[in-house]
Amino acid sequence: MANPLQQLAALGQSVWLDYIHRDLFAGQLRHLIDDDALTGMTSNPAIFEKAIDQGHAYDAQIEALARSGRNANDIYEAISQSDVQQAADALRPIYERTRAADGYVSLEVNPHLARDRDGTIAEGRRLWLALGRPNAYIKVPGTAEGLGAIRQLIREGINVNVTLLFGLPRYQEVMDAYLSGLEQRAAAGGAIDTVSSVASFFISRIDSMVDPMLTARATAETDQQLRAEAESAGGQVAIACGKLAYNMYRMTFEQERFKRLAARGARVQRLLWASTSTKNPKYPDVKYVEALLGAGTINTMPLETLEAYRDHGRPQLRLQEDLSQARDVFESLPGLGVDIDVVTRRLEAEGIAKFIEPFDHLLQQIGASMAKVAVAARARG
Repeated sequence: MANPLQQLAALGQSVWLDYIHRDLFAGQLRHLIDDDALTGMTSNPAIFEKAIDQGHAYDAQIEALARSGRNANDIYEAISQSDVQQAADALRPIYERTRAADGYVSLEVNPHLARDRDGTIAEGRRLWLALGRPNAYIKVPGTAEGLGAIRQLIREGINVNVTLLFGLPRYQEVMDAYLSGLEQRAAAGGAIDTVSSVASFFISRIDSMVDPMLTARATAETDQQLRAEAESAGGQVAIACGKLAYNMYRMTFEQERFKRLAARGARVQRLLWASTSTKNPKYPDVKYVEALLGAGTINTMPLETLEAYRDHGRPQLRLQEDLSQARDVFESLPGLGVDIDVVTRRLEAEGIAKFIEPFDHLLQQIGASMAKVAVAARARG
């Protein structure tokens, strides 16, 4: 009997793993692909920091590269690119079988470039060439500065995973940037049937920021109706955003603008749910996976969430249910003192910081390992 993860796939949602570690390649990744319908992977600096910090799987490579005179950033890139290439090779049969619809793995540009359009473009080109895999994505933050980078990289035929999306207006701009990049590439005579992109909408972090605001409002509110509205909106805003984003996705890619590109082989920019692990222990551990199950979408889950869903998930297409209720929740926010635009700007800034901090810490870790190698070399004389 199909397990819940296999049922997700049968309902049209791709199951991806938001995790990468060299130990996966010893057999666990093959098990996830064969038994749990896994069809993709995502990575980010925080994931690589955790991977390198746990155990000793990377020690030998770090020491060898340090002895060869490589600096900390070079060593990080060698490690991350090697893991992404190995994952891409493991997923390549899925990429071939699905005719490039699935089977991808992502590598992020340096997080310090999140506000640097030209730097992101240059980094995206360099990483794309270094990876040398058609089923790789270059992850680009969906910042205002990132929009131009997304457009240009798509124009050049580079696959892009747009990350750190929290707000609906920015999501629309990202879809427009993707379409513009395809249009410019097509106008220049380039093939657009080989270009792929996903837009990663971060979910649970929205509730993590909004819920305390709603709780504070409910506690202070003297109007019973407003208090009830604030209480009922708790834990619902992230899902409402996801449902509205999916509606925007469907509307955008059903329009004539995309149909003209589709006639030349263009693919939709698939909507990917990120940050779907539950941060609030009061909520079910598969809350966001359950609510955002929709055909054509992707859910990238950390290993713990994936295993929890395999154990007790209840797959059912729910993403298009209660759209009017989702609108009501979203439209009630101003009256409850929640400015969602301010919230999403804060989440974007925090998201960038949450990638920069582990990236910098990781380089420090590598630097410490390099120092040990140097000390040992001097001791040997």
